[in-house]
Amino acid sequence: MTEKSAALLNYLKSSFPGASCTLSFRNDFECLVAIMLSAQTSDSSVNKVTPSFFAHFPNAQSLSEADIREVEKDIHRLGMYRLKAKNLLLLSAELMKDYGGNVPKTKAELVALPGIGNKTAGVYLLERGHIPFLPVDTHISRISTRLGYASKDENPQHIEAKLEKAFPKNEWIFLHHALIAFGRSVCLARSPKCERCTLHKFCSYFKKTASTTGK
Repeated sequence: MTEKSAALLNYLKSSFPGASCTLSFRNDFECLVAIMLSAQTSDSSVNKVTPSFFAHFPNAQSLSEADIREVEKDIHRLGMYRLKAKNLLLLSAELMKDYGGNVPKTKAELVALPGIGNKTAGVYLLERGHIPFLPVDTHISRISTRLGYASKDENPQHIEAKLEKAFPKNEWIFLHHALIAFGRSVCLARSPKCERCTLHKFCSYFKKTASTTGK
C-alpha cells in the first residue's frame, strides 16, 4: 500500500473499529429490499418504514401479489417512493419466476434483476455472503475525490476499481462500512469536521481551505 492508503486505513481502524451496516434486516429478502429502499435515502429513514413494510410483505411471494398502491402507502415517506414501489413489484415477480422466491447468490444474477445496479448488488453480497466488494456511495465518492483516489464526478464503478487496487482484498468489507461512517460523521459534504481528521496532508479540500483562510 502507499503511504496515503496506509494512513487512511489506520485512521479508519482507530476511529471506526466497529463500523457496520446500519440498515435493519433479518434475512436475504429483507436485506435486498432495505438496500433498494436506501437509494438517495438515509438508513435511519428506511429503518422507520421497514418494520411495517415487512409485516405486510414478509417475502417475495406476498410482495409480488401486492397492489402497488399498498406498497406506495408503506414507503411514501422515502424519496422516489413511486419508482421504488414499481421496482420492488418487478423484482419480487422475477424472484418468484426464476428463483422460487429466493435471492440469487451471484453479482451477475443480481444486476440482471429489476432495480438492482452494481452498488446494490455489491452491498447485498458483502452483507449476506460476506463476499469482498467495495461498492461506492456518495460518501465514498466524496472521500475518494478529496483524497485523490478519483477525479470529480468520476463513475462509481471506476472509483470502486481504483479503491480495490489500492487496498488489500481482506480489508474491502471493513473499508466500505468505515468510509461511509467517516463520510457521515467527519468528512461531510458541507462543513466537514477537519479538526477530527488526521489525513490533512493528502486532502485536497483541506489544502484548498487552508490556503483560502491562511491557516
